[in-house]
Amino acid sequence: MEKGGYVYIMASKGKRLYTGVTSELRFRVKQHKNKVHPNSHTARYNIDQLVYFEAFETINEAIARESTIKNMHRVEKVQLIVGMNPDWVDLSLVWDIPAEPFDESRMRRPEKF
Repeated sequence: MEKGGYVYIMASKGKRLYTGVTSELRFRVKQHKNKVHPNSHTARYNIDQLVYFEAFETINEAIARESTIKNMHRVEKVQLIVGMNPDWVDLSLVWDIPAEPFDESRMRRPEKF
């Protein structure tokens, strides 16, 4: 039986972003916070706040979504974050927030200037 998966976005206090995928969200976030990999991008730039995540039934769905998010422009990533977490709260501090399945119809499209 395949495990579910998560795609997540971590941020630094200065709003530097990192997008990742995992089957164990709590464990992976703890690794980022503890800088388990000291030479990693997240450790180097103090990216240690979970600001966004999506839950999926399979890890393959999460991997596909991660690829989509990584190909987004920064403004689109910020829109995702603000749509779920307008105050950029570290969600790992309040794990009670339910993870709803991704629904593309709820995504806000950037306005054209």
